[in-house]
Amino acid sequence: MFNEWFGLIFVLVNFILLLAMYRIFGKTGLFVWIGVSTILANLQVIKTIEIFGLTATLGNAMYGTAFLVTDILNEKHGKKEAQKAVWLGFFTLLIMTVIMQMALVFQPHPDDFAQESLETIFGMIPRIAIGSLAAYLVSQFADVYIFAFLKKKFPKDSKFWIRNNGSTMISQLLDTLAFTSIAFFGAFPFDVWVQIAITTYLLKWIVALLDTPFGYIAKRLHVKE
Repeated sequence: MFNEWFGLIFVLVNFILLLAMYRIFGKTGLFVWIGVSTILANLQVIKTIEIFGLTATLGNAMYGTAFLVTDILNEKHGKKEAQKAVWLGFFTLLIMTVIMQMALVFQPHPDDFAQESLETIFGMIPRIAIGSLAAYLVSQFADVYIFAFLKKKFPKDSKFWIRNNGSTMISQLLDTLAFTSIAFFGAFPFDVWVQIAITTYLLKWIVALLDTPFGYIAKRLHVKE
């Protein structure tokens, strides 16, 4: 049960740090968080773990925080600011992919010890990045537009949980289908791929539920513009 209870702590730490960035740095902190979360989620996703008896990848918690960021921006600062955050995350991932692929081309020194490890991590990044970039744009923009739509339908402050969970759960389903198909289909046996797809969405669904209280806290924080 270690992965299960430690995973809960891990999720809470992610959201607490996000709120700290927002409280200290305001809207700028959310834009910075988008870049950080995009990079870390795509590094973590390389690692597979077993949780609730199924095979899963890391990165779901950190990636889930990106959806909370766009929801907070959409809620408190408007749809345009949320869209700006989506593009910032997209170009952050694109820049990391290009720069690190170029870094791997350099011939290592005979005494170098990092090249093999870097190749293990970043050698998988292009396929993962392509899947992530495609899934990221589709799901994040879907999240922004669905949230804005739900905000018109359920404008009351008490209905934030509908806007937050409704937009995130639908967009995360799109994200999971796109990402796992591009990044992992054929790389794992089919049954393992199915497990990864199912557990990835279930974990994102759980993270979406857990982020709701933090969304309400963020709504009430007095922060710098």
